[in-house]
Amino acid sequence: MGSEILKVILLQINTVMNTKAIRQQLHSYLEAAEDKKVKAIYNMMEEEIRESAVEYTDEFKAELEKRYADYKSGKAKMITAGESKKRVQKILKASGKK
Repeated sequence: MGSEILKVILLQINTVMNTKAIRQQLHSYLEAAEDKKVKAIYNMMEEEIRESAVEYTDEFKAELEKRYADYKSGKAKMITAGESKKRVQKILKASGKK
């Protein structure tokens, strides 16, 4: 049973590594590809690209700018990801969720 789990984990790692390698190769290819080829690839993927594009409202952009200004001025205190996780876990625990 343990060896089967190990095989699954190794397969998952191999898939991730292959996906990463594929992304790198695609990126390299697109950097040097002829414009005609880049446009053809884009045309094949255009609808999916548009659907996945994130559109931010002006209100959201303004909030991000405010938070960035607060950070740069020292007005906002930054915390680590670990501290953030602890705070979220504490809130979830207090609310009875986990």
